[in-house]
Amino acid sequence: MSRLLINNAKAIVTCDACDRVLTGESILTEGPAIAAIGANLPDEGAVVIDARDMFVYPGLVNTHHHLLQAFTRNIPEIQSAELFDWLLFLYGVWTKVDPNFVYYSSLVAMADFVKYGGTTLFDQHFAFPRGRGRQIIDRQFEAAAALGLRFHAGRSCFTRGKKDGGLPPDELVESVDEVLTDSIRLVDKFHDPGQYSMRQVALAPCSPFSVDSTVMIESAKLARAKQVRLHTHLAETLDEERYCLETYGKRPLAWAEDCGWVSSDVWFAHAVHFNDGEIDLLSQAQAGVAHCPVSNMKLASGVAKIPQMLDKHVPVGLAVDGNGSNDASNLLADLRVAYLLHRLNSSNMAPTGYDVLKMATVGGARVLGRDDLGAISVGQAADLFMIDVNKLELVGALLDPASFLATVGYYRPVDVTVINGKIVYRDGHLTGVDEEKITKQASSAVAKIYDRVRN
Repeated sequence: MSRLLINNAKAIVTCDACDRVLTGESILTEGPAIAAIGANLPDEGAVVIDARDMFVYPGLVNTHHHLLQAFTRNIPEIQSAELFDWLLFLYGVWTKVDPNFVYYSSLVAMADFVKYGGTTLFDQHFAFPRGRGRQIIDRQFEAAAALGLRFHAGRSCFTRGKKDGGLPPDELVESVDEVLTDSIRLVDKFHDPGQYSMRQVALAPCSPFSVDSTVMIESAKLARAKQVRLHTHLAETLDEERYCLETYGKRPLAWAEDCGWVSSDVWFAHAVHFNDGEIDLLSQAQAGVAHCPVSNMKLASGVAKIPQMLDKHVPVGLAVDGNGSNDASNLLADLRVAYLLHRLNSSNMAPTGYDVLKMATVGGARVLGRDDLGAISVGQAADLFMIDVNKLELVGALLDPASFLATVGYYRPVDVTVINGKIVYRDGHLTGVDEEKITKQASSAVAKIYDRVRN
């Protein structure tokens, strides 16, 4: 069994139940788990990392992403668009998606995530063009395995296209039977519910304006039969709210509740426009929220009521959202954005810097239904990252390691990322892939995509 000793750390921010910040102590991992924390731990047979200048944190957990968007970002035509116009432009590109497209876009975005301390990533993939194969999410699992990333895949879909009053083009629409059949295939092939699982699957119909009620209801039934989680976009924009009132005669959350989607096995992306009563309902049901502050700012969607949700004990995780509405997969940078956004909007009612870190670690794990990761404590998954803080520009900024990442911010790749007890990134290098080779291959693939965008 592989062993790793992180020796004599300057600070270990545990995010555990006691909110401990340890100084001068060490972490011993054995196999996929943390075996011991303390001083003078044995180093026999272990890879040893000298951590005397390091802050050590639990690995970051991203609760909502769209990896395919790594190949549709920084497009001038939509840099000032809001959600519906932004989507209408990009749907035309996503009709060209195939397994190769998704494999390389996933590698690009996943690598970015890992380099900035990310260890667990949930992706919601919705584009399955006819005639391009069903092995798209399979290739995402392949990319995650190459990088050593803990990956949760959301099998999403469009079942309401333009001809039926939805937003997506009809060539991206699937039947309910097609969606359910492929969902069963993916759960049976990839979902591992066990402790320290590296692969899980959730059922994730896309949004109120791109699916019908039938697929929501049937997905909920299937998910509960298969004991997997449920995810969708909800209450992201006022346009969506108006759409739901016109199409379903109800606000988004009331529609979701009618479909069986307000429960502790569900989490919603964005949740910007929930009212007080709806937040109370989330709290009662313990339905979770993936907070996407950068995406919500870029698309001018609004500011989610995160302080109120946290006060009501709604499960909240942090998320980058898709590359196209974030332009990065760097959840580390989003910690400071989230902190400053809510300070501006809520003043002293805003979450502290440490609260934001917990959203991105143990909070995200809870949203994904995981109690085996998100904190540095004995028995937890050995997922963590390390930052060398012995740098000139950080002098005077290190009094509070627990809040440092949100209040001060850290804007470069971390020094070490460990996932499941294995070093997957160290000193500027991914350990599982040939970056130079993949960069050339991905650059070639994306050039073809941008030719389609501009011509």
